[in-house]
Amino acid sequence: MEIEAEDGTIGYGETTTAPDADGQKLVLQKLARSFVGRSVFDYAMCEMEAFRGNFLTFGGNMPRFANQLFCGLEMAALDLQGKTLGRPVWDLLGGAKRSEVGYFYFLQGKTVEALAEDAKAAVAAGNPIIYLKVGVGEAHDMAAVKAVREAIGGTRLRLDANEAWDPATALRMLNAFAPYNIEYVEQPTPSWSIPALKHLKERSPIALGADQSVFTIHDVYQACSTRAPDMIAVGPREVGGLRAMMKAAAIAEGAGLNICIHSSMTTGITTCAEHHIARAIPNLDDGNQLMWQLLQDNIVSNPGLTPIKGKLSFEPRPGLGFDLDHDMVAKAAERHEQFTKGNA
Repeated sequence: MEIEAEDGTIGYGETTTAPDADGQKLVLQKLARSFVGRSVFDYAMCEMEAFRGNFLTFGGNMPRFANQLFCGLEMAALDLQGKTLGRPVWDLLGGAKRSEVGYFYFLQGKTVEALAEDAKAAVAAGNPIIYLKVGVGEAHDMAAVKAVREAIGGTRLRLDANEAWDPATALRMLNAFAPYNIEYVEQPTPSWSIPALKHLKERSPIALGADQSVFTIHDVYQACSTRAPDMIAVGPREVGGLRAMMKAAAIAEGAGLNICIHSSMTTGITTCAEHHIARAIPNLDDGNQLMWQLLQDNIVSNPGLTPIKGKLSFEPRPGLGFDLDHDMVAKAAERHEQFTKGNA
């Protein structure tokens, strides 16, 4: 999405499109009425008015859904603010705490053999943290963890179960994984029950992370105050933007926990925004997530978004500091239009 200033300067943002991109577009057009003609520096007031006028007034107390939408609007506003002021967005978030950000390597492969080969290549390229999805099935999970551990040697290994298990099953699986020196397991239990995660953590031989359990800053507070996870994995699309991420990080910091920045089927636009957050958050984990590489195309032409040995460092350019590949965006829009017509 775009926010254009009177002088023609454009700020770019992005929102995830679940459950439907065209449906999201219609809602965003309604929300935009609260922003048109206002100063981009009045964003917080405009967002509050848009939430009240379009959600709360009609009984739509849906913060998780609203957060996805406002994340993109705020991202564009901060990009435009930074361009107007000539400052990188991390300066608008309080200033950079670090010059580079660490990311884990997200293994890809449909078979155990393919996962192991990808793991070997990842370690050979110097990636310090490997990330493997589990919760596929007990036999597959055990074989994959064993094969990947053998492929990577002593390199750090993390697992993500994506809410796959009830607490009893999760405890059995975690005990089975324990000999493989797993750093931590992300969201092993269903996200709607923070008590279930806490119950498991008190018995688990492996550290646990909350991901889908923490979609708002209120969720983050509940998770931290009940000591349910050992790590908070959350991204701007969940909590509602970059400033909300700073709030989430502060809540976690008060509880003595780190933030692992979570991404979810987003383009390089969000990757850049998440990088600015990561530069500014004090209690940042050293293995964060990016997802642009899993999409068909990269719509960001500059800067390069591929971590080198698990690290990225952007130059301090104004705003979010990226250049869009407009031809690639146009091709993606064309594919979406064809897909929509084909499924009408």
